Amino acid sequence: MGQLRQSLDGFIASRSGDAGLHEDSGSHNHLQRLRALSDAVVVGASTVLVEDCSLAVEDVAGTSPVRVVLDAGAKVGARARVFADDGVPTLLVTALDASVPEGLPASVEVVRLPAEEFAPRRVLDLLQARGLRKVLVEGGGKTVSRFLEAGLLDRLYLTTAPVLIGDGVPGIRFSGSDMLAEARTAPVRRFVFGQDICTEFNFGT
Repeated sequence: MGQLRQSLDGFIASRSGDAGLHEDSGSHNHLQRLRALSDAVVVGASTVLVEDCSLAVEDVAGTSPVRVVLDAGAKVGARARVFADDGVPTLLVTALDASVPEGLPASVEVVRLPAEEFAPRRVLDLLQARGLRKVLVEGGGKTVSRFLEAGLLDRLYLTTAPVLIGDGVPGIRFSGSDMLAEARTAPVRRFVFGQDICTEFNFGT
């Protein structure tokens, strides 16, 4: 499953990369529950660099999932919160020739893949081989969109915040059809989190 929070006009950050959209407590708790239900949570390097997220379960009951960082260029530094030595295993998925940062704790396992094997299907196969079957693709826009376009999300929780950014870092983007009648859809449910609205697309039906 995937999740993303974006503005009403489809951006997750401003042109400068400011991703500081005010988060409703309901949206926050919903994300925490999704993490608690997952075996692994996947993010791209850009999300970690901008948000310095921990990906841990907080404020709700449950166990933190294995953290998976897709970072082909090994751009994320060793002091990032996602690499914290807090007892939660972390997989750093990087390219064969990438220079991994020094000082990573023992809880971080480096997995190297050829550049052509960073496809979403290959990533899921890698995780499932480790027994990690309930996977949450948490961000950012490019990463979630790649898994969506590959048809690998059984569910997508797309939350919209009531702001208009105008231009910035895109949220969901994929190669759609020229015909609106062929636009991607699925059975949906909607949830109201304060001023945010979350739409759950059930692609698994």
